[in-house]
Amino acid sequence: MRKTCPNLDAVVPMDEDFVVGVAADICATYEDGGGCNHIEGFNLPGEVEVERILGELADIIFPGYTGRKTFSMRRVESNVRETLRKLHIDLANQIARALRYNCAMDHCDDCDIPAMARRAVEALLSSLSEIRETMKLDVVAALEGDPAARSLDEIILSYPGIKAILAQRLAHVLHVQGVPLLPRMMCESEHRNTGIDIHPGASLGKGLFIDHGTGVVIGETCVIGDNVKIYQGVTLGALSFPKDERGKIIKGAKRHPTIEDNVTIYSGATILGDIVLGKGAVIGGNVWLTESVEPGAKVTIRPPSLSIRGSRR
Repeated sequence: MRKTCPNLDAVVPMDEDFVVGVAADICATYEDGGGCNHIEGFNLPGEVEVERILGELADIIFPGYTGRKTFSMRRVESNVRETLRKLHIDLANQIARALRYNCAMDHCDDCDIPAMARRAVEALLSSLSEIRETMKLDVVAALEGDPAARSLDEIILSYPGIKAILAQRLAHVLHVQGVPLLPRMMCESEHRNTGIDIHPGASLGKGLFIDHGTGVVIGETCVIGDNVKIYQGVTLGALSFPKDERGKIIKGAKRHPTIEDNVTIYSGATILGDIVLGKGAVIGGNVWLTESVEPGAKVTIRPPSLSIRGSRR
């Protein structure tokens, strides 16, 4: 017969001295001024708010697909106006938080944060019609580039590349406006969801198709032309980080590839440095490339030598 523990409902006593000691140890790490805490600071942009704002922007770009709002052609304009009003307020608040942080880090006393936030908000909202037209081309590129795609609706609803590209196109506008923190948060939100890591500083052309997408990395100074196709596991990265005379990384230099129009990059390719892939080039799977290639070039690696041993019957 199985024995049962007689003290299943016993409460484990708390050692107050233990808790006090651990709390003191943790709080001591807050006092060195080395960062990684924001106690007694101004409010930073919030992850939850940023994700919600991204969802509302997606409602405008692809109305009726997210399920958050119901659109009808009869009331669509009033629905868009209502969403834009809310976005103007919520997005301006998050941008102002980011700008306030930047001004504090730079020790500037004459920042007109409300005016700067309004300019950034209006730059993004006024770009939505252009972004929507560009995203239409991205969706069509996916339909034409993937034999498994059955419809535009399927692509909008389920393709991770479309979601990551949309977030980056929105974030890029704020990045160009000089808004800190927020653009990266927007891109990283979709990075977590899709496995596709696109820096908000990258310049993306029209008709971009990221097929499957998992593990794709596109760096900050990367420039991508029109009608480019990228498969999973591709890295468009930096070969090395130039440093100044003090050994500090020089930021802002062009250090990522430029991909011209109609280039195809197959899975697992790693393309590093400020190089150019000429128009119409094809980069094969698992290629490691650190030098420019001419338009129309085909770059491949030699097939591996396989050894297949079957079991005796």
